[in-house]
Amino acid sequence: MSKKTIRDIDLTGKRVLVRVDFNVPIKDGSVTDDTRVQAAIPTLKYILEQKPKYIALMSHLGRPKGEVKLEFSLRPVVPVLAKLLGTDVAFAEDCVGEAAENAAAALPDGGVLLLENTRFHAGETKNDEELAKQLAALGDVYVNDAFGSAHRAHASTEGVTHYLPAVGGFLMEKELAYLINAISSPERPFVAILGGAKVSDKIGVIEALLSKCDTLLIGGGMANTFFKAQGWETGDSLVEDDAIDTAKKLLETGGGKLVLPEEVVIADAFDNEANSKVIAAKDGVPAGWRILDISPGAVEAFREVLKDARVIIWNGPMGVFEMPNFAKGTFQIAEILAESNATTIIGGGDSAAAVKVAGLADRMSHISTGGGASLELLEGKELPGVVALNDL
Repeated sequence: MSKKTIRDIDLTGKRVLVRVDFNVPIKDGSVTDDTRVQAAIPTLKYILEQKPKYIALMSHLGRPKGEVKLEFSLRPVVPVLAKLLGTDVAFAEDCVGEAAENAAAALPDGGVLLLENTRFHAGETKNDEELAKQLAALGDVYVNDAFGSAHRAHASTEGVTHYLPAVGGFLMEKELAYLINAISSPERPFVAILGGAKVSDKIGVIEALLSKCDTLLIGGGMANTFFKAQGWETGDSLVEDDAIDTAKKLLETGGGKLVLPEEVVIADAFDNEANSKVIAAKDGVPAGWRILDISPGAVEAFREVLKDARVIIWNGPMGVFEMPNFAKGTFQIAEILAESNATTIIGGGDSAAAVKVAGLADRMSHISTGGGASLELLEGKELPGVVALNDL
């Protein structure tokens, strides 16, 4: 990427302010998935090797909406981070002000401090100038390694860069390298797979990918809107009526590139134990039934498209994968990618969760830590948190 990274700046003796993405699931006061914490470790270890004065870590967690809510405290991340990093980690009860300043001042040389949730301050999401200045006062150098938040122009992602030298971490560098290379100069055939519930969330991504990929496979709830756009009955399936005209246009512009599942699994209730059967999508869904997955036949048709691919990007599940009986299409697609010789890029969100649940995460080339950020990058949008970093 044409932005500076931690390799391009002297960190020795510096107070290093790092934006990480520790927006992790927490239940009963414990972190239940430390994937995002693990993703930050290479950057943090490198910084520690450069013998900084200290590292102060910023992150958000959830949506406390500018209020202090203990269920959104980052404190439970401390023991997880300390174990992964192999060093003591201090905690500040606030991300700015006396609590943060005193905690930073008390650190030993080379110490690590996790600041409390930046979103406990309303100014974070408003990119408030005063909050950004207070955050910047804790560092001599700013490092952004939070790709998952890079599409937000917040005080901790964009605001602080106006007051400190700003560079990217290794995770940010890796995310950008995979995603930008995939869409700018991919090996071919280049196949994209999009799923999830809504077409409206991904219109820009579909348009962008249709102009770049060789084939775009559509599954999940969003396929239903494309079915209805062709005049097919969809029963009680999730359909975005407001997006039907858009789906028609995408089918026209996509031509043979845009491929829908020909067969689907339908159920007579939105329930894991519902009665289910396979039908041809064009035959229509009976009243009272709904589409909840792609069929084994559709998986095999997708496999045929994917078998020669050199690059595959996947974002969004193929069905209601939270229900085991309707997760089969999603997991089978994950298996196809795991067995592929292609560069496989999982675009965060539910598809990332699916490959982890399937036990196939280590067989993917890259799993993005940022669903929203990866989608915006694939769409061709600039990410404020990346644009703000210093150029090489």
